[in-house]
Amino acid sequence: MSDILVKIRDLHFSRGDRKIFDGLSLDIPRKGITAIMGPSGTGKTTLLKLIGGQLTPDQGTIEVDGLNVHQLSTRKLFELRQRMGMLFQSGALLTDLSVFENVAYPLREHTKLSDAMIRHLVLLKLNAVGLRGAADLMPSELSGGMSRRVALARAIALDPMMIMYDEPFTGQDPISKGVLVSLISELNSALNICSIVVSHDVPDTLSISDHVHFISAGKIVESGSPETLENSKSAWTLQFIHGDADGPVPFHYPANPILDDLYMDGK
Repeated sequence: MSDILVKIRDLHFSRGDRKIFDGLSLDIPRKGITAIMGPSGTGKTTLLKLIGGQLTPDQGTIEVDGLNVHQLSTRKLFELRQRMGMLFQSGALLTDLSVFENVAYPLREHTKLSDAMIRHLVLLKLNAVGLRGAADLMPSELSGGMSRRVALARAIALDPMMIMYDEPFTGQDPISKGVLVSLISELNSALNICSIVVSHDVPDTLSISDHVHFISAGKIVESGSPETLENSKSAWTLQFIHGDADGPVPFHYPANPILDDLYMDGK
């Protein structure tokens, strides 16, 4: 069995005239936490959708566990997705179902387990994220951090080989963020699986990642361990890590010299 779970080669993808990926290639290991980082609008969430087969590349290939995602039949793609957990940026809980039923949903949909077995599994998954006592609550009764944790319990319901996290820390208070950081790390170690974390939250993401890929302008700018990237010589990497306002990613959007614009009416 290969140590590489996700293999991306020469990926090209555009939205209209805008090039999102321009020949991107990367490998994601079968074990550990891999972070995909970069400024907003660089296509991080789009990359997750391409890996999951929700979008089709213009060119290039994406293989997951040796399977070419975009050559699979609909049935085979659905079978592959059952082995891929997803934590959406919004949590995406089903608002008319209780916490318990949200976590039970993939088990009822994709297995023939008895109600008793489903109950045991759901309570175990909720216990893993610290919310067994909230099983009977409705999504509207949850805080933002609790919603993400319930969504995480649902993502691990089918014991997937990988979990994809789309901006898991966005909009979270410091305590909720700390809980999510710990959960992602602890669940990855306990389940011994592949976790892909898409984020632009530098300190928290680097603190739990084994591998990091920085993306900009449709390509990989730099890859390595968190320690390697924190000591990078790349001006772009350093600007991103330190949050500098100006650098390779300029503060000013391209424009004519300001004097030309200020006095153009007087010509």
